[in-house]
Amino acid sequence: MRHFLRRHAPGLDQLLGYRREWLNADVQAGLSVAAVALPISIAYAQLAGFSPIIGLYSTVLPMIVYALFGSSRQLIVGPDAATCAMLGATLMPLATPGSETYQAYAMSLTLITGVLCVIAGRFRFGFLADFLSRPILIGLLNGVAITILVGQSGKVLGIGLQGSDTISQVLSLVKQLPRTHWPTALLSAGTFVLFFAIKAAWPRGPAALLALAVAVIATWLLKLTAQGVAVVGALPSGLPPLVAPALPHELFGTLFPAAGALVLVTFSSGMLTARSFASKNGYRVDGNQEFFALGLSHLASAACQGFAVSGSSSRTAVNDAMGGKSPLVSIIGALAILLVMTLFNTVLAMLPIAALSAILVAAAISLIDLGGLRELRHFSRSEHLIALATVVGVVLFGVMSGILLAVSMALLYFLSQVARPAEQQFGRIEGQEGFYELAHYPEARAIPGLLIYRFESPLTFFNADYFRRRVEELALSTHPHWVVIDAISMTKNDITGFHVIDELRQSLDKQGIQLVIAGRTAQLIKRMTRAGLPPERTGILYFPSRQAAVAAYRQRYVETPTQGDLPL
Repeated sequence: MRHFLRRHAPGLDQLLGYRREWLNADVQAGLSVAAVALPISIAYAQLAGFSPIIGLYSTVLPMIVYALFGSSRQLIVGPDAATCAMLGATLMPLATPGSETYQAYAMSLTLITGVLCVIAGRFRFGFLADFLSRPILIGLLNGVAITILVGQSGKVLGIGLQGSDTISQVLSLVKQLPRTHWPTALLSAGTFVLFFAIKAAWPRGPAALLALAVAVIATWLLKLTAQGVAVVGALPSGLPPLVAPALPHELFGTLFPAAGALVLVTFSSGMLTARSFASKNGYRVDGNQEFFALGLSHLASAACQGFAVSGSSSRTAVNDAMGGKSPLVSIIGALAILLVMTLFNTVLAMLPIAALSAILVAAAISLIDLGGLRELRHFSRSEHLIALATVVGVVLFGVMSGILLAVSMALLYFLSQVARPAEQQFGRIEGQEGFYELAHYPEARAIPGLLIYRFESPLTFFNADYFRRRVEELALSTHPHWVVIDAISMTKNDITGFHVIDELRQSLDKQGIQLVIAGRTAQLIKRMTRAGLPPERTGILYFPSRQAAVAAYRQRYVETPTQGDLPL
């Protein structure tokens, strides 16, 4: 049974072996996580177009489910800025935010996302996290930060922005600035300043909770609602009954692609956080189990009328900073939030919407990563361009389209590298053993009569012809007796690649040049023979290594070393 739990429910397995000395740290960490998650969940629900209570519905049960099935001991799941921005971008064109139809679509999207995650976990698709590379994630977070800043600016200033895209909202903001509602703007500014002041003075403290508490008190004492400051309003207490969300089949064409994007984003961001804290604390997380646990968390959220969730870096950092040792932290945090929902819903109703938007603006500022963009610019112009394209795509076209654009650019960049890969010619350095790249070692010299060439990629249908042309050009300029192809990098050649090798052999034969393949001998002979190109038919010579090929060449052509030749 313990082996079964360790494999399928690692969190529950750890709880069964719980150590009593962890309890004090876990209780403190759980209450701290709840203090941070409570206001953030409400704010992110607003960002995604939901009633604030939906943010809490999307927090409690998913945290408990992940605690039982996740492989990370520190990760805290819940509403996330990027996820909520994606939800809003997908659902707002389909229904009115806050309506029953909007919520039904959100539950459907969350359910599909959860099912896809569970399937991905069971079919061991953990590698999919690598599709969102570091440049894409940096660009995505910066783009999401800009869309949040623009989208929340109207609520912070007490004006209604027109338009559903970022550009139209910016134009609407500029046009309506003279209509700023000053009591709302001053409350937002005070909440914003107080949040960062608390963060500076008490880095581990619940800055968002304290700032919002002060905003509630200020709203009550100054009677700001009478001056037009909007508040959350009456909220239902407790959790809703478990219901099965409806699946509108006519929207599958919209919801399934959106769910696929949510799977990539939520899993990738969650895995980055989980891996970081696992490495810090000396254990490992299982990507496939994380897929499964995240999928169950989505299903739990959908069952509670909630929306898609993800691993939260900020709440996980609070957990780690407070010394949390086990998944019990998530359970304690969830129960604390549930207690607040049940006993203090009248206080939550007094939350000013502008203060929540100020917290969202602060969260968006923390997402901006200019340092990461600068690092990419210094490291690789191509990857920097992919990151910038992601930012622009998210801002101009929306989160989904921006991700699709970025992934497409990354795949094109990868294909361009494979289609026109690096190549090397090898020679010797007098008095030293081994082979050296002629391009990187000026003192290296080619062995007379030999062209030793490596194509740094498998041979496939989209780069094989380029390979043939490059070898022919080099052979024409160097006039070797033998062309030795170092095949160490040719790991996954397709049938087009093998036939191009034979075409190259025929071309070199006409010039009196012998084609030689060194390395991966048994594998290549087997696959060439399967392609109808056995050695006895083609006349290609095979050697297990470059050294063996050079030794054979020396034995055949250089019985006595000639002047200028280099020693072996």
